[in-house]
Amino acid sequence: MSDAQLEFLRGLHEDAADAPEDGGGAAEAFTRQVLERLADAGYVENPIPLWAQGNFGPARFRISGYAMDEEQERLILFTTLYGGEPGLRTLGLDEVRTAVERAVRLFLECARGRADRIEPADSEAADLARTLGEIHHRISFLRVIVLSDYQMQQRRIDAAELEGTRVSADLLGLERLQRILGDGLTREDIVVDLVAISGEPLAALSVEAEGAGYETWLAAIPGEVLARAYEDYGGRLLELNVRAFLGVRGRKSVNAGLLATLESRPADFLAFNNGIVATVDDIEWEDRSGVAMIRKLTGLQIVNGGQTTASIHRASRALHIDLGPVRVPAKIIRVPRDDLSRMVTDISRSANIQNTVQPADFSANDPFHVRVEELANNEWRPDGVTRWFYERARGSYGALEAKAGLKAADRKRIAWETPKELRFSKTDLAKYLNAWEGFPHQVSGGAQKNFQLFMQRLKDNRRDPPDEAWYHRFIALALLFRSTQKIVREEKFSAYQANIVAYTVAGLSWITAGRIDFELIWRNQSISPELVTLIRTWSHEIDKLLRETAGTKMPTEWAKRTEAWEQIRERLPALSDPLPPELAGTTGSDTARPTASADGLNAADLQMINQCRAISAEGYIEIIGWGRRSGLQKWQTDILTTVMGYAASDWERSPSAKQARWVMDAKVRFSEAAGSPEMADADD
Repeated sequence: MSDAQLEFLRGLHEDAADAPEDGGGAAEAFTRQVLERLADAGYVENPIPLWAQGNFGPARFRISGYAMDEEQERLILFTTLYGGEPGLRTLGLDEVRTAVERAVRLFLECARGRADRIEPADSEAADLARTLGEIHHRISFLRVIVLSDYQMQQRRIDAAELEGTRVSADLLGLERLQRILGDGLTREDIVVDLVAISGEPLAALSVEAEGAGYETWLAAIPGEVLARAYEDYGGRLLELNVRAFLGVRGRKSVNAGLLATLESRPADFLAFNNGIVATVDDIEWEDRSGVAMIRKLTGLQIVNGGQTTASIHRASRALHIDLGPVRVPAKIIRVPRDDLSRMVTDISRSANIQNTVQPADFSANDPFHVRVEELANNEWRPDGVTRWFYERARGSYGALEAKAGLKAADRKRIAWETPKELRFSKTDLAKYLNAWEGFPHQVSGGAQKNFQLFMQRLKDNRRDPPDEAWYHRFIALALLFRSTQKIVREEKFSAYQANIVAYTVAGLSWITAGRIDFELIWRNQSISPELVTLIRTWSHEIDKLLRETAGTKMPTEWAKRTEAWEQIRERLPALSDPLPPELAGTTGSDTARPTASADGLNAADLQMINQCRAISAEGYIEIIGWGRRSGLQKWQTDILTTVMGYAASDWERSPSAKQARWVMDAKVRFSEAAGSPEMADADD
C-alpha cells in the first residue's frame, strides 16, 4: 500500500471517529461521510444514509443507504464493509457477494409483497420498504454499491436479471475511493464495452485532421448501447455536458419530439436527429478488412446530446419502446487529457444549438464563484491566522496541499491556515444559501440538482458582486447550517436527518424574517449556546412536521416538494423570550448585501412581522384603498405601500418591527371598519 493510500485511509478513520455511540458506530459515520463526498463528486445523486438490517425469515438483509431517481426507475442500495483498522487486508469475493446479496434481499422481498415485515413500522427502513413494494415494477435497474475501507480485487460484479429488474454491483474499496474522493473523480471507471452490450464491435470511420492534436471517429451507435451506458452511469456520463437534462414535459419540447420519433418512426431516428458529440480518454478498436471496428470506449463523456441520450433511455425503460431499429449519429473524439477542458468548452459553445448555452452554465468559471474564491483566499477569520477555503473547482484543495511539496514546514502551514474542516464546495454554498432563502425542498433534492437550481436562479436574478460584508454573512450562515447538522446528528434521529437540517434552517429564516445577527456569528465563528438549545428543540418539531405533513408519502420524497415547505412553514413553532442573542439584536435579512442594524427584537416583534407576511399583496391593496378614503396620513399609507411591495415580491424582504406595528394597527382598524371581526382575528 502506498503512502498516499495510508494517508487517505488515516483520514477516513479520523473522520469516522466522530461516531454516535449507538447504531452502526464508526461504520455508520464512515458511510455518512463517504456518501456526502460521493454526492459532492457527482458519483451518485442524492444518496441517503440509512443503516438498516434484519431478517425475512431465515434470509438476512442489510443496507447502509439508498438513492433513487425522480422517475423511480433506477434504485441504488449501498452496503458497507468497514474495518476501521490501521492495517489493510483484501476482501474475498465470497464476503463481497454476501454483502451484495443481503442488500438485494431487501428489494426482492419487498417486490414479493413482504414489506410490512420490517419493524418498527414508523422507521425510515419501513417507509423505504413500503415504497419499494409499491413501485418495484417500475424499477428497471438496481445498482448495489459496496463501500469499504478495505481493498477489493474486483471493480464490479456481473449483472443479473431479478424479478424483471437488471442488477449490478459496483465495488468501492480503498483504492477506488481514494481515486474518487482523494485524487478527484476520474473517468477511468466509465467503460462502455460495445461487444458485451450489442454482441459485436461498432463500425466507424476514422477521420484524420492533420495537426489537430486529436482523433475523430464517425459512427451510428445503436440506441440500446446509449440506453445501457446511461443506465449504468447516469449523470456521470454527462459530467462534462454544460446543461442538465431538460425533461420531456410538453408537446413542443425538444425531448417530446425525440420521444415521438422513437415511438412512431424509430428507423428514421438516424436521419432526423442531430446526434451526439462525445469525448473519450481511450478507444479500443481493431482493423477488420480495412474497416475500423470499435470494441470499447473508456472515459466516455457526452458533451453534446445529453437530451438525446436520456430520452432514449427513458423511451426504452419507462415507455418500453423497442430500440432495435434506432441508430444515433455520433462523433467520437479522443482528446489528450491536458487539452480536455478547453476542447469541451469549445465543443459545447459550438455544438449546442438546440438550446442556447449561457456563459453562466459553465459554473466553475462563473464570475460569482470566482469572486467568492477571491474573498475566501483574502479574508482571514477573526483570529487572523486561519481562513476558510472555497473549493471552486473539484480537487483544488488537494492541489493546494500538493503545492506545499515535500517540505514538512510548508505542509504544516497549509494545514494550519486552511484546515480541512473549514473547506466548502460549490454544492455546499448552494445548499446553505438555498436553505436560508426558503428552498429547503430543493436542498432535499440532492446536491447536484440543488446546485443547478441555484445557478439558474443566480443567472435569472443577478445580484451585486459579493463583497467582504456578504462573505462574512455567508460564512456565518455556513456556521449556522453546519451547527444544525451537528445538533441533528447528536440528537440521533433515526431518519431524515438531511431533510430536518434543511427545513430547520429554512424555518428559522422564515420565522425570524431572515433577521439574524450574522456579524455576531462571524466574530465568534460559532453560534451561541442559547441558539443551540433553540435549534435542538426545533429539530424535533421539524421532524414531527415532516412526518405529519407527509401523510402516507415517504418523507424523503415528500420533502422535495414545494407543498411540503408551504405546509411546514405555516405550522412552525413559535419563538419565546428571551431570544438568543443572534435574534435579539439583528441585521437585515438580505444575504446578498449588508443592511443597517435594527433595534433589538423580542418574540412578540417577530410574531407581528410574520402576521404581516400572512397578508397577501391583494389584501394590502384593499387596506391602502380604505386608508386613503378614511384619512390615514400619507406616511402611514406609504408604509403600507412599501410592505405591499415586499408581499408582491414574495417576501424577498421583510418589514421591520416598527413597520409591522403600523401595518397590524391599520389592518385591525380596516377590519373593524368593514364590520368583520373575523378578519381582525384571522392572524392572531
